[in-house]
Amino acid sequence: MASVEGIAERCVVCAIIEDERGRIFLARRAPDQALPGYWEFPGGKTEPGEPLEAALRRELLEELGIHAEIGEEIGRSLIPDSGGVELVALSAVAPEGQPRLTVHDHCLWVPSEKAHELDLAPADIPLLHAFLERQ
Repeated sequence: MASVEGIAERCVVCAIIEDERGRIFLARRAPDQALPGYWEFPGGKTEPGEPLEAALRRELLEELGIHAEIGEEIGRSLIPDSGGVELVALSAVAPEGQPRLTVHDHCLWVPSEKAHELDLAPADIPLLHAFLERQ
């Protein structure tokens, strides 16, 4: 997998994790989060000066308890009403097994072509389209 380099000042990074059957991993935002009930690609905020790949690896470990292999950038999307914060999606491969949810209330593996049937967070929708276009 190609490595991703880059540091962003104001961004959130997320993973589009695909399994060997072509399914992608989505997590549902818990009731106490912004956009409760929406499905999203897992990830989180970058720390100042933190490379995107390192930020995503850290966030996946914190939120899901998984060690993921991070791949190439898939796309970028502005987060609505965020004052210009950008969501950056990177591809990822994670080990088999059930993740440990710490900030989400549910997760699932869904065929990538069916993911649009879920209530995706608005900033994740263009990233799903970018992923599907690459297939």
